[in-house]
Amino acid sequence: MGENGVPKHCYPAAAAAAMEVTSVELGHTAGSKCYDDDGRLKRTGTMWTASAHIITAVIGSGVLSLAWAIAQLGWVAGPAVMLLFSFVTYYTSALLADCYRSGDACTGKRNYTYMDAVNANLSGIKVQICGFLQYANIVGVAIGYTIAASISMLAIKKANCFHVEGHGDPCSISSTPYMIIFGVAEIFFSQIPDFDQISWLSILAAVMSFTYSTIGLGLGIVQVVANKGVQGSLTGISVGAVTPIDKVWRSLQAFGDIAFAYSYSLILIEIQDTIRAPPPSESKVMRRATIVSVAVTTLFYMLCGCMGYAAFGDNAPGNLLTGFGFYEPFWLLDVANAAIVVHLVGAYQVYCQPLFAFVEKWAQQRWPKSKYITGEVDVPLSLSGSAGRCYKMNLFRLTWRTAFVVATTVVSMLLPFFNDVVGLLGALGFWPLTVYFPVEMYIVQKKVPRWSTRWVCLQLLSLACLIITVASAAGSVAGIMSDLKVYKPFVTTY
Repeated sequence: MGENGVPKHCYPAAAAAAMEVTSVELGHTAGSKCYDDDGRLKRTGTMWTASAHIITAVIGSGVLSLAWAIAQLGWVAGPAVMLLFSFVTYYTSALLADCYRSGDACTGKRNYTYMDAVNANLSGIKVQICGFLQYANIVGVAIGYTIAASISMLAIKKANCFHVEGHGDPCSISSTPYMIIFGVAEIFFSQIPDFDQISWLSILAAVMSFTYSTIGLGLGIVQVVANKGVQGSLTGISVGAVTPIDKVWRSLQAFGDIAFAYSYSLILIEIQDTIRAPPPSESKVMRRATIVSVAVTTLFYMLCGCMGYAAFGDNAPGNLLTGFGFYEPFWLLDVANAAIVVHLVGAYQVYCQPLFAFVEKWAQQRWPKSKYITGEVDVPLSLSGSAGRCYKMNLFRLTWRTAFVVATTVVSMLLPFFNDVVGLLGALGFWPLTVYFPVEMYIVQKKVPRWSTRWVCLQLLSLACLIITVASAAGSVAGIMSDLKVYKPFVTTY
């Protein structure tokens, strides 16, 4: 097999290659073994690789805040809200999957990105709004994942400190060095050119997500057995333990945390663009991948979130594995937190690749003759030099992606508030990207009559999710404002 999973015979000798390129330029790609109907190299993705991408993006750091979220809402509202968000995410993702092609589901024009789909169906100012929200949310996710990864690395250090010094030692450590370490790793992995070439990283990250989720679940079960019963209450943390206004803000923030835990619609189209050509249609494959991934993640979320709440009740930590509800076995906590870090390295790339591609495509269109933008330098990947494989390094890609990682790392150092940042990201991205645009595009593409029963139901769904988004954002902003009162940038330790 060659690059991107394309067979080696798709890279023939120079003369044959020239003939193939000519046929692509003339549009004769329908029966090609090497190219899809749009002239691009054959896509090789399947339902399983798409599911791996989704699980990598979805089962992220959000799973570890679910015990805290359920603690704010209680045994009744907590699981109910989680199931509600899973249904809404699946339904709107299915609507969005139908928008990958304009017109016929098998032969229509492809929309390569979320923005392309919005442009094909809605156009006007909505495209600019969508682009801003999508890419701003990706930047936010990058910041959130940097924070989460540094907290997990810091937790490994603290777990070892507690094991040696005892639980009474504060073991205060700054998270800044760990954010820098994570940033350096992301600079390296960000040089992977495009989405097609990170399938291996997604699969590794998905395995890691199951690893730490299973460990968190197991430790929760052990804690419940040790407690000789289930902790928690029907309505969550009670007024008295917190003030009435704090109860409201924390409950709203919990909605945002759960929304963030299911957020992946902003990269769904990009994932769908890796799936092999019909039959079956990409939308059918993506629907199956969505069912599998949302079902798996919901099962894990319910188990981890509910078991964490059962173990610690209203005192459930904001991050199940780094909040030190558990101290022993310390080596198992180290394994779990290391798995989180590896997973977040992959998740960061899955989320950021669409933004990288957008900026690079724009730059190539803006300065098509610039050697800095379009030129490539062959870097040997083996000591044998020319006889080995080469990595095609693009100077613009190197500098722009490095600058992006550095910028998000610095912002993460300034705002290392895991729960509040997670809640705000979930709130800001949920309604517009997960609900509003998919609903509006589906209405246009399927020509749903205005004021018909389906149209009214879709609009009511969108309105309800807007209300949840606004309320959740308010709760998270209140939490961040409270944190800022006691936080000193680059100085505060944990």
